[in-house]
Amino acid sequence: MSDLGTPRPVVSAGEITVSGVSKSYGATGFQKEVVRECSFSIERGKLTVMIGPSGCGKSTLIRLLAGFEAPSTGTIKLDGESVSGPSRDRLVLFQESALFPWMTTYDNILYGPRARGEVTAQVLEFAEFLLNKVGLQDFRKKYPTQLSGGMQRRAELARAMINNPEVMILDEPFRGLDAMTKELMWEYYSGLFEESGRTNFFVTTDIDEAVFLADRMLIMSNIPTQVRAVLEVDVPRPRKLADIVVSDRANQIKMEALSILHEEAMKSFSRGSKAAADFVEAYTRRTAKS
Repeated sequence: MSDLGTPRPVVSAGEITVSGVSKSYGATGFQKEVVRECSFSIERGKLTVMIGPSGCGKSTLIRLLAGFEAPSTGTIKLDGESVSGPSRDRLVLFQESALFPWMTTYDNILYGPRARGEVTAQVLEFAEFLLNKVGLQDFRKKYPTQLSGGMQRRAELARAMINNPEVMILDEPFRGLDAMTKELMWEYYSGLFEESGRTNFFVTTDIDEAVFLADRMLIMSNIPTQVRAVLEVDVPRPRKLADIVVSDRANQIKMEALSILHEEAMKSFSRGSKAAADFVEAYTRRTAKS
């Protein structure tokens, strides 16, 4: 990921504050509360990772942060201004690939500026820079079906970055990848973040992914979700997976997070949750080995 010296936009890094947010669905008297009195911050220039039990309400929070839905109560603000709807200042990278299958890699990356009628010489130069930065310069004319899963994820990262959002929101973007590709993407994505300094909010259910990527980790409760704990992941950057695996501090943070997640899983387990039962079983095996 060498610097090619290409002119590129100054990175904007916003800060989001979530204050007393609740979200319920359904008719009055039959409402289901998914988020309850949730408060946290996504700090400027930091990589904040949210982790919690499956089905706890993380995806609902993403929709609220993106402005796709409005909170039932509470406020969400970007740099002091209320979030009232979707905006290019807050771009979401979802689990499923959103590349247009009829467009080449290059055309997919340029889609945002073209749709807005903002294709300038500087934007074209930035597109070339991003193609090289994500290692897809030799695949510029390929279509999504001709790319591997990891390549598709890199193309989507470039497509988001060309819009220069103040906050990038990622919803388990590497979930469908095989284990080896996923770990390579952790290092790749971490390197892009460390270089840009953009504000990132990353949602996952993978504790190893969370510890490797995060500056701060938000650990969520079961539904209706709240922030159970905020952990500072004070592990030096740049990070390599081989270093994190043997880091005493990283492992200490992981065990602290796992302990909290185990408590939440046990609550769900008592209510018959299959996902919670799987987590409890995995946690028992992990702690037995340590």
